[in-house]
Amino acid sequence: MKIKRIILYIFMYLPLVVVLIALPFLPDIIPAHYDFHGEITRWGSKYESLIFPIFTILFGFFMLGMARYCAKKEEDGKNNENICLITGIGCLILFNALTGYTLYTNFTKIENLSLAVVDINQITCGILGVLMMIIGNIMPKARLNSILGVRTTWSMKNEWTWKKSQRFGGILFMIAGIFILVISCLTKGIICFLWVMGILVAVTIISVYYTYCIYKRS
Repeated sequence: MKIKRIILYIFMYLPLVVVLIALPFLPDIIPAHYDFHGEITRWGSKYESLIFPIFTILFGFFMLGMARYCAKKEEDGKNNENICLITGIGCLILFNALTGYTLYTNFTKIENLSLAVVDINQITCGILGVLMMIIGNIMPKARLNSILGVRTTWSMKNEWTWKKSQRFGGILFMIAGIFILVISCLTKGIICFLWVMGILVAVTIISVYYTYCIYKRS
């Protein structure tokens, strides 16, 4: 568990360190906002590049707080705490990748993301797919709680409905993660984004409906 916390701290602070190193070399004016089609809508100061790394640190502390809370609530073992830390690390890896991509667009001053050599949707969706597969693998280990897992009034009725819901949700997450990973390799841009959003919505609806079915059978 200590190793996971160390890894989480590394990914928490790495974006800030990298941006601080890059800051003196960045142009004074950088792309600050892109619209839905990947076209730049606003330019801003290079110091705005510090905003996302600060958000990353705050998110890291939030996940650490969640892990501590789960540890206090979990009487037997540390499954939920472990899931919190792994999820936090996965999300922070995604934020690190986004920070790297942002620095790339800042240095090159790309005015249209469709012209970029690397597609941001492919990167984020690919990492998201891997993260969902990891979460799906550990989800069945989550013990009954009000923070983690497939949580509905129906899934939290008793231990049986909870375990069934998490096992099904875990399998669904892993399948969805594989599909998202494949889509991120075959498509790019807005098409990739829309496909992935559709899969996430479908996963949510199916998971919730399954908890209702299990509740009715209990």
